[in-house]
Amino acid sequence: MQIKIDHSLATQIVNTVKDVCGQDVNFIDQSGIIFASTNPERVGTFHEIGQKAAATGNTIEVSSDNSFYGSQKGINMPVYHNQSLLAVIGITGEPDTVRKYAHLAERITNLLIREQELNMISRNQNDKRQYIIDSLIRNQNLNMEYIQSLLAEFSVDVQTSKRLILLQINARYNMANFSLLEQKVTQMFSIFPLNLYAFHYPDEYLAVADSELFDRKSFILKQFAAEQQKLLKIAVGKSTSIYQLAESYSSAVTALKSITNPDKNFVMYDNLTLELLLSGSGKQEKEEFLSRTITNLTGEELKIITTYFDQDMSLHNTCEKLFLHKNTLQYKLNHIYRKTGLNPRRFKDAVLLYLAGKL
Repeated sequence: MQIKIDHSLATQIVNTVKDVCGQDVNFIDQSGIIFASTNPERVGTFHEIGQKAAATGNTIEVSSDNSFYGSQKGINMPVYHNQSLLAVIGITGEPDTVRKYAHLAERITNLLIREQELNMISRNQNDKRQYIIDSLIRNQNLNMEYIQSLLAEFSVDVQTSKRLILLQINARYNMANFSLLEQKVTQMFSIFPLNLYAFHYPDEYLAVADSELFDRKSFILKQFAAEQQKLLKIAVGKSTSIYQLAESYSSAVTALKSITNPDKNFVMYDNLTLELLLSGSGKQEKEEFLSRTITNLTGEELKIITTYFDQDMSLHNTCEKLFLHKNTLQYKLNHIYRKTGLNPRRFKDAVLLYLAGKL
């Protein structure tokens, strides 16, 4: 990979070298123009010895100021990368003083360039992952030949079934701390291991898991969900072929929407029952149904009936969960009956209240 040195990287190089040697440093291109410098006044000016060092490939020392056009005393050393001349690094100062920093400057330059190369490779890999997942979940204008080559590059077995895993970040999460959360997520993917994943702007991670691997390692995902209960919701789509990933993604979205209990943040599409029926209802129908059932209930009353049904309509268990006296709970259930016309103790009415709570 032939790296291109932009002004930002060149500035980083000269500043880092100056931090080590304490002298002004110039980054000079092959034409002799100072591309970056710790002395801003010299940026864009011509450096005669820099041009000569680039042309000859030799390190040139200058013993006095202004003996060459645009040059000051110091040492000017060509720097190479992948057998190609990169630039000339000029360190201003008495040659006897700055000579010892020349090869150190070369090492620093190559280290910074290598760091940028690794970042470019990482970004390139992330872009490829993003392209694969986005293309497959949208299932539109697929360049199958290119996708197949990328799947092979990431060692994805197209013969086995896959599941789409959807991680959604809590809307109240402070995205200023996103890098910390990203580190936790990618570390979990590495442990699983999942190597095909992408961030889906603005608040989701999508990952593709081999179905058989998921069956064996799902405990890792469940444990992670428990650890990050306040930060993430995790939904797992149905098992499909890699080329039907759009179906697995759609089912994961359906599963995610089914999470209404704040104490629950992990769900599999395979385990949905009633939620499948509810997810098929249109917005207008849902609003109409809610207006006929629980619209007038307070947040406290909704919590009471939700807990009451979660405890299989047991007065004793509900009282323990909500720290209520039995008579108080009876009074509140009667009040809900009067407000809604639906008796939580009667099976048919309870079904309607339960469904409304799920919606």
